[in-house]
Amino acid sequence: MSQQPFTHVIGKAAPMLAANIDTDVIMPKQFLKGIDRAGLDRGLFFDLRFLPDGSLNPEFVLNQPAWQGASFMVVGPNFGCGSSREHAVWGLKQMGIRALIGSSFAGIFYDNCQRNGVLLITLEETVLQRLGRVVSQPESAEISVDLEAQKIRLNDGQVIPFEIDTLRKTALLLGLDAIGSTLQRAKQIKAFEREHLAANPWLS
Repeated sequence: MSQQPFTHVIGKAAPMLAANIDTDVIMPKQFLKGIDRAGLDRGLFFDLRFLPDGSLNPEFVLNQPAWQGASFMVVGPNFGCGSSREHAVWGLKQMGIRALIGSSFAGIFYDNCQRNGVLLITLEETVLQRLGRVVSQPESAEISVDLEAQKIRLNDGQVIPFEIDTLRKTALLLGLDAIGSTLQRAKQIKAFEREHLAANPWLS
């Protein structure tokens, strides 16, 4: 019911601006066989991160020193399209990705991120491309994301505001999943049940 709260996070932002990166790229199917969530960080972007001999691919952004240990990813349009695959979000979390910043996200992937405490920030395409250019330079890859203020701050002082649904923002700030968010309203739910049963006694 509880997750790591997201308040104000500072970290590297890795650029991955190709369009239509699907969930099979994010978490290939061979990593869906486990009975728990363990080790999914190994599967994240597996075919991009590793060479056929099993060694790290030095060309892949998350393997490069400037973006290793990234807290954020700046991604292309329609990120997370394809099959419903919650493992993709679990793998991102295990890798330490706290937020994805893009112009659009696939619907099911968006919902899976919301349920698992990964912040999704949607920006206008022109703003996103500008941010992508900034974080593509190693010397300016570090940014901060202030969820309470709804602002992204770049290392040169630029500020990019963003919008987010109030309920989702509250859940992230408090570290609540869907069950935890529901239990925040336990008193209202119980009051509704009492009133509904009083008005419809035949239900009991």
